[in-house]
Amino acid sequence: MKNKPNKLKESAADYAAKIFKAKKDFHKKQAKLPIEEKIKILIELQKIVLKTQKQKPGERLRQIWKI
Repeated sequence: MKNKPNKLKESAADYAAKIFKAKKDFHKKQAKLPIEEKIKILIELQKIVLKTQKQKPGERLRQIWKI
């Protein structure tokens, strides 16, 4: 009996490869951004964290960079 390739596993592997390639391309594109744009993105991420995560007792006060 010959081994038939499992289409489900192949398609999952292909899908994962596409995701990894897209992620790599995204990071290359992000790396080329000017520093000012990277700082803007970082500040937006800080705002998201501040809204979504509650501060734990004893944890330092979180604040958004004022630039």
